[in-house]
Amino acid sequence: MKIPPFCTRIFLCCFSVVAAGSSSVDAQVPLRTKIGQMVMVTVRGDSVEESSASMDTLKSDLAQGLVGGVIMFTWSGNLQSPTQIAHLSAELQNRATIPLLLAIDQEGGRVARLGASNGFSSTPSAYTLGTVLNRESETRSAAATMAGWFLETGLNANLAPVVDVNVNPASPAIGALQRSFSADPVTVAQHASWFIDEFRRKGIITTLKHFPGHGSATGDSHLGFTDVTTTWSARELEPYTGLMASQSVDAVMTGHLFNATLDSLYPATLSNATIDGMLRGQLGYQGVVVSDEMSMKAISSHYGLEEAMVLAVQAGVDILLYNSNLDSTGRSLARRVIEVIERAVRDGSIAPARIDRSFERIMALKQRYLITAAAPPFVTLPHEAELSNYPNPFNGSTVVSVLLPRAGNVTLGVYDLLGRQIERLARTALAEGYHEFRWNAGALSSGVYVCRLEVAYGDRVPSRSAKSLKILLVR
Repeated sequence: MKIPPFCTRIFLCCFSVVAAGSSSVDAQVPLRTKIGQMVMVTVRGDSVEESSASMDTLKSDLAQGLVGGVIMFTWSGNLQSPTQIAHLSAELQNRATIPLLLAIDQEGGRVARLGASNGFSSTPSAYTLGTVLNRESETRSAAATMAGWFLETGLNANLAPVVDVNVNPASPAIGALQRSFSADPVTVAQHASWFIDEFRRKGIITTLKHFPGHGSATGDSHLGFTDVTTTWSARELEPYTGLMASQSVDAVMTGHLFNATLDSLYPATLSNATIDGMLRGQLGYQGVVVSDEMSMKAISSHYGLEEAMVLAVQAGVDILLYNSNLDSTGRSLARRVIEVIERAVRDGSIAPARIDRSFERIMALKQRYLITAAAPPFVTLPHEAELSNYPNPFNGSTVVSVLLPRAGNVTLGVYDLLGRQIERLARTALAEGYHEFRWNAGALSSGVYVCRLEVAYGDRVPSRSAKSLKILLVR
């Protein structure tokens, strides 16, 4: 299969960094590409071909390499059946310029995105495996079954296992949901190692969570500020140290947990003392750090969206995880993250080397697991030109996106329903690949308008194509 030239350039630039093992990232890799790899979002729908604003935005973001991973949920309609999930996974990877992390939370028990409701089967909880049964064979069997489902569906990253110690069996987010293997940290590490091993045998990434330990909490960070200052103890780090010593850690997820003994100002996800200081410094961990979902109330109720982005990156988070791909205004959340972090780099709030280190860690993880003959590291250009926009509906302005299979002369305009041209957005020669144009509707009234794209290709046998797209202006 031929690799399209623009994708070849992106791929070679990114992976030359990993191959060289250098701390100096290839200068040809754009800053926005590096930051894009630090973004993981979800999307509503069961197919990339859906015409919702959410899917349209994701298609544009993937074409530009602005998203490094996608997390899927049942509530968002992503996980309806084995066949549908496999189709969605393939669609997403086909549109990505760099292989995507396709992640779910598959712990077993109550936190299992694949289960009896969507064509799989029920699975035992961590507590059942580690405390009730406490047998290696049972844990390995359950993990092997679930890892097989990942292979079947094209998913490649599990945000599990939970290695929180069951200090407080009534802890609302952990113990009460039977998400912890045991109250004994050695048992937790042991079962987690068996769980991880079965996923690794099938080439699936795993993630330890929730650092530095959620098992003693009396509150739920999904719902609000969660203070573990008086309940947490260093024994909750033991599963991490044991698994790191055995080289069993692909990624670590931070919890949104406030612990004044570790950081008197910030919860773990936003705490440089906790991530760079304890996790990387004291424990010596050098792999990928993923945030817990950034809109959880422990973060979103106390920090602004953009403030939290910057603080998390400053703290040492490599991948920012979001349960949407649109911000509150309906525009691309990935683009907003990139704009905010780019601005922080320009004003000196975040050092360029900080972004480089995250990029290198993420690309090293992807190279280790995702770069295979079965998962080619490039996007296949479409056979025909594609036209999309986001947001749609929109209020005031929208971005019109064009994806060309090869170079051509492009005419792009906006028309009313009577065919009268409202505005010409482009009349120029464009290279193959992705291009975008912003249309400001000015004082135009609400209604349906039509974007029309015409492309003349300068091939040996000249050809033309045309596409139209209805867009809705809502005042």
